[in-house]
Amino acid sequence: MKLFLPILVLVPLVAAEQHYRNEPDPATMTTYYFGLLRRGAASTGEQTPETERLQKAHLANITRLAESGKLVAAGPLTDGGELRGIFIFQVASLEEAKTLSDTDPAVAAGRLAIEIHPWYAPKGIGSKLRGVEEGQPASSGQRW
Repeated sequence: MKLFLPILVLVPLVAAEQHYRNEPDPATMTTYYFGLLRRGAASTGEQTPETERLQKAHLANITRLAESGKLVAAGPLTDGGELRGIFIFQVASLEEAKTLSDTDPAVAAGRLAIEIHPWYAPKGIGSKLRGVEEGQPASSGQRW
């Protein structure tokens, strides 16, 4: 019984040590803001000259935000469901991500709605895809 008690104390300590060794190094991590774009209240599913104009403006806004370095990834979800796409922002706050989202013409028109959450992930998300160093904006010819 004397041997059993130290084992009962030691096993949880070893498990805790294992857990902390598997945690990511905070020096390699950062907070991004992950946006889920949904069909908005004004979305009808119809294609009209107005919806085509909004889509072009939406894509131009994505390019502008990506070139600023504040939008590190974006893209559509292609299964035709209520979720339409994602935005991943690298900005200082949730409020800034919301403000940038509101600049999107499709969001402003109610064709899309966005839900944004803080997301803790490795630094440099999207930089290898853009072919740029972290913190540098993508050139206008590059995609994220």
